Amino acid sequence: PVNLAAIVILSRGKCGLSVCTTRYLVAMAGSDLLAVVTNVILYRIRTFYFRRSFLSITPVCSVIDVLTFTATDCSVWFTVTFTFDRFVTICCQKLKTKYCTGKTAAVVLTTTGVLFCLKNIPRYFTREPWVIIDNVPWFCKPVNNYLTDLGWVVYDWLHTVLTPSLPFAGILLLNALTVRHILVASRVRKGLKGQSKGENRSDPEMESRRRSVVLLFTLSGSFILLWMTYVVNVIYYQVSGYDFNDSEWIFYYVGVLLKNFSCCTNTFIYAVTQSKFREQIIRAVKYPVTSVLQFINKAAS
Repeated sequence: PVNLAAIVILSRGKCGLSVCTTRYLVAMAGSDLLAVVTNVILYRIRTFYFRRSFLSITPVCSVIDVLTFTATDCSVWFTVTFTFDRFVTICCQKLKTKYCTGKTAAVVLTTTGVLFCLKNIPRYFTREPWVIIDNVPWFCKPVNNYLTDLGWVVYDWLHTVLTPSLPFAGILLLNALTVRHILVASRVRKGLKGQSKGENRSDPEMESRRRSVVLLFTLSGSFILLWMTYVVNVIYYQVSGYDFNDSEWIFYYVGVLLKNFSCCTNTFIYAVTQSKFREQIIRAVKYPVTSVLQFINKAAS
């Protein structure tokens, strides 16, 4: 519900955000919603509570695996593209007018989504049935040569690099460069305006930049914190393999839990950091009540 609310409110374009920023945020909310549906509902809940449903037939659960990885990849990389867009907006004034547009955002998001759809199609062929009952293949497990065949080993490493290792490093780097640029620019502007320690002059440009930075850092910071445990697990898995003890499996599932939880936090971040977004939420909550009251008043009169 929170992701649906974010998509509806942001799509109306009444939150005081640029078309470019709005498209990135809507795409992030949409990919987060798909990640929740595929990874939590169709995969986790189905695995634990509906094991004998048609969703557990091997071709179906193989498709669910493909959709799960695609939704997760898009959720992660849409955050990266948004972070890069904010980096260009704040740090690259010459490139800003050409890159930070609604058209460019649509092209970047569409290209990213298509590429990760194509990248995850081979994953369908990495699954085989656990058991065949009455000629019907049930459940999914990795094919026997998944851990030994060079092609699949390279594919698995490629996935690890693309999600989440490279995005994790990229977001940290872009945020560090953004902070460095802001600190330098702030000192220069204060020097040019002749501000002293005792003066308190308002600066509309710096205030606008501050709001943009708050949104950027809260979104990317939330992503980094919630994905950190999972990233550590991924690195540990690549080094040690599947031989986990009980405590290591607990640590792994905590990482999975936090990773999935990251798909539900962005709406709350918008509500905390964006006053106009809060206004739209309040109006949406009040709308059913006011509509009923208006209907009652009309009926009474």
